[in-house]
Amino acid sequence: MSSVASIRFPMGQPPQRKISVDEYHRMIDAGILMSGEPYELIDGLLVLKDRSARGEDRMSIGREHLWGVKNLARIGSKLSRFVCHMQTQGPVVMSNYDEPEPDGAIIMGNEDDYKERLPAAADVTCVIEVADSSLSNDRNDKLAVYANSGIAQYVIVNLSDRVIEIYTEPQVGSARYGHAETLRGSDKVLFALPKGRVLQVAARTLLP
Repeated sequence: MSSVASIRFPMGQPPQRKISVDEYHRMIDAGILMSGEPYELIDGLLVLKDRSARGEDRMSIGREHLWGVKNLARIGSKLSRFVCHMQTQGPVVMSNYDEPEPDGAIIMGNEDDYKERLPAAADVTCVIEVADSSLSNDRNDKLAVYANSGIAQYVIVNLSDRVIEIYTEPQVGSARYGHAETLRGSDKVLFALPKGRVLQVAARTLLP
């Protein structure tokens, strides 16, 4: 009989080592990870970016999701006069262990301001996720990251239920938002912009 005792981990799970944002970038620079692969860094873990329609292959991109992201870019064309811009599906450094790539992010300044660095949480007034099969993750893991990072407004374009979910009043350290509302039809979505300004868009225009 072997004299080596079996190792027991709490709850049956082995310990995990988180990857920092700096390590993540070095892995890409070294070719260990390929830039542009469908993964993002959430809580130190590489997570598949789920853009699929409910019930479809998670590696596919749903048609409605694709339309939703293109629509955000179209809305973004209205932002230059407010000295901000819409970044679609690009990285935002939220913490030492979080670099999500939200479907949309309203970022202060223009694109040229970020030639030498990635935008960080402090540069962002609003984050938007277009959600179908990813809805549960967007309401939980992603919401926790954005709330803890102090993102003032988090918007979920809920394709499954054909509504827009708005989360405000981030509770930093508590992984939640203090206020949530659901909008539909002609209800007005007020996208948060720099200096307290807003861009008003009817909820129905954000949905296919």
